[in-house]
Amino acid sequence: MSEENIPAVPLLSPRDGIPLVVMDEIGLAKAVEELAHGGEYVAVDAERASGYRYSQRAYLIQIRRGHGPIVLIDPIGCPDLSEVNEVLRDCEWILHASTQDLPCLREVGINPLKIFDTELGARLAGCERVGLGPLIESLLGFSLAKEHSAVDWSTRPLPEAWLGYAALDVELLVELRHAVANLLEDQGKLSWAYEEFKAILNTPPSKPRTDPWRRTSDIHQVKKTRNLAVVRELWYTRDEMARSTDIAPGRILRDAAIVEAALKLPTSRDELLAIPAFTTKNAYPHAALWLAAIARARQLPETELPEATPKLDALPPPRIWPVRAPIASARLEAAKAAIAALALELSIPVENLLTPETLRRICWEPPGESATELSPGDVADFLRGRGARSWQIELISDLIARALLAQCELPNN
Repeated sequence: MSEENIPAVPLLSPRDGIPLVVMDEIGLAKAVEELAHGGEYVAVDAERASGYRYSQRAYLIQIRRGHGPIVLIDPIGCPDLSEVNEVLRDCEWILHASTQDLPCLREVGINPLKIFDTELGARLAGCERVGLGPLIESLLGFSLAKEHSAVDWSTRPLPEAWLGYAALDVELLVELRHAVANLLEDQGKLSWAYEEFKAILNTPPSKPRTDPWRRTSDIHQVKKTRNLAVVRELWYTRDEMARSTDIAPGRILRDAAIVEAALKLPTSRDELLAIPAFTTKNAYPHAALWLAAIARARQLPETELPEATPKLDALPPPRIWPVRAPIASARLEAAKAAIAALALELSIPVENLLTPETLRRICWEPPGESATELSPGDVADFLRGRGARSWQIELISDLIARALLAQCELPNN
């Protein structure tokens, strides 16, 4: 899709100026009264301190109902925003990249019943750039400064320049919603978008990861199980420290330090501090704890060491399918080509038609009595069971069935 090239006008400050931050119950009561009127659409955004704090809580929440004044709320001083939620419960809440903000909004009592996600809507509409700034520029003709996007929002007091930046994130969000909705309506995709938005609201919270320590950067360098045990002990020691102090784990001890210690296995304070990353201001005071974690790993019996390769309910990586499962590989290539062609025709990213994991699953082991008797109904049931929406199922069930049936009927090796 080609987007109209509109000369961008810099948006430097909110139309009504930078509002005062609501920081207590008295201010919140006034804000609730203000938000009780103003139309059916409410723009909302939240600022977290990702990369600075352990938690993903909100440190500032921006709300604008219709074209009314912007309200900035400090959720540290006002941790219960259920009254805000109540006066806005019948509104359509407009968010950009809603899956990022909904968890921290729900923590403070904001739980929308209906949303419009401008980022996801823009993806479905085929927009080339779907960030908030680029979208506002391409669809509304204004440019937003992003110089404060990665600051520490847990800072108190918040600088006025940061507050102005935050307020601008909701200044034009209602207008952006209408522009994206118009694109979707023109393309016959608006009902698809609302199915997606409803699915986001109905998605349960993610389950805790199994062995989260295995996501340590560059852990692939650590081959032996004893050394992996060191990674595990250091990771959990750091995680507990980060949780108790609400500091991002990487600011306490970098992943690279954990991997280097696992490879070198220091046994003394001098050996540990010979690794430069352990001498930083956040890591150095806890040298004894790091050494204790390493010692625990070194003393574990063999039966308590982690497996070199975890047992996961995961398929083999597609790169080895041609050798290990050539028929499944052929199915995957045929189905990918068919879906890619449809995605191009509809101007929708492939992953928004069907998640790569679901596509791999159905190609590895097609549903039905046998691969030769696969029907679109079998495919539809499979996709529905994995959370696909009705519009996706309608578009791709027959497509996938035909692609899979066209391949060799031999079973996987």
